[in-house]
Amino acid sequence: MGNNRSLTEEEITLQAYRLEGQSASDVLKWATDQFGLDIVLASSFGAEDVVLIDMLHKVAPATPIFYLDTNKHFEETYQTRDRLAERYGVDFIQVLPVLTLEEQAQQHGDELWKADPNLCCNIRKVEPLTRVLGQFQAWITGIRRDQAPTRANSKKIEWDSKFNLVKFNPLADWTSEDVWKYIRENDVPYNPLHDNHYPSIGCNVCTRQVMPGEDPRAGRWAGFQKTECGLHK
Repeated sequence: MGNNRSLTEEEITLQAYRLEGQSASDVLKWATDQFGLDIVLASSFGAEDVVLIDMLHKVAPATPIFYLDTNKHFEETYQTRDRLAERYGVDFIQVLPVLTLEEQAQQHGDELWKADPNLCCNIRKVEPLTRVLGQFQAWITGIRRDQAPTRANSKKIEWDSKFNLVKFNPLADWTSEDVWKYIRENDVPYNPLHDNHYPSIGCNVCTRQVMPGEDPRAGRWAGFQKTECGLHK
């Protein structure tokens, strides 16, 4: 496996136009047929990701799935991982940061997520993601266009210039209601924190409940001018 670009820019543009009218499941089927085991799903075990795990199980169950283990996830997130692994027979790939929490504290001070959340995300998420994506030609994400202004122009297939590979966003045109309808109809295991005002779940030190009327991502990095961890441009 490696980053040999297997689709030209023109081919990606053409497929983006064609796949726009396709269902999420059809996008996944085309993507996995195209890339085989050279495509990987990135999962944080949030609502969108559990939908994709269920869909992949039906169309291409051998597709590798990884998660970035920051060592700061909620216990409910790890429990959701275990329930999904049991339900679908998946051996999720654990991707860890180079630095342990103790080493990070020694080098950058205690509770770096409070002093410099961008640096903390770089150490615990962006660098590990860069490392794992270097082993693949394409990746699949749970991005939806209505999640944030930074995601509004996401296509169902696009070239990811940040990580130098093809990126698939099968749920780009879904709404939150679409996600939860799928979860209910297919009885997909999901993180119970979603039932307690946590629409977007990250590390337990940087995620709070979202109150009625707030933006769904208001609970991420509250108090900072930050809405993304740096995984998506």
